[in-house]
Amino acid sequence: MKVLVQKVLSASVTVEQKVVAQIGGGYLLLVGVEKGDTTAQADYLAKKVTNFRIFTDENDKMNLSIQDVDGEVLAVSQFTLAADLSRGNRPGFDTAATPQEAEPLYEYFVEQLRANGLKVQTGIFQADMKVALINDGPCTFILQK
Repeated sequence: MKVLVQKVLSASVTVEQKVVAQIGGGYLLLVGVEKGDTTAQADYLAKKVTNFRIFTDENDKMNLSIQDVDGEVLAVSQFTLAADLSRGNRPGFDTAATPQEAEPLYEYFVEQLRANGLKVQTGIFQADMKVALINDGPCTFILQK
């Protein structure tokens, strides 16, 4: 399981020309589920996201978590994070979980974020989403377990 974390000033998801989710400052999370991923991995990553300290404190040092700054989360499923790029010029997706496997784990991950006290909005699983963001920094990290 991989989570790409982008610290944002704002982010939104549009589906069929309708905004379905929108946040102010916080995290845009792109979540990729691979074959064999487990709820234990989702638990670990949800805790990591919750406690990740990449917001700046009064000394301009990355030292504050999303809870410390009362930030919001927009979580978007992103199967392309599971792409195999080791051969040729076209990505392979043999390592990506099927939608039937990925959706419950993605939903579980989102629920764990909420259980940790985060304010979470989501995109629509398997929809053709248009994701807009204003990256803060830019500040982007890949978390995986």
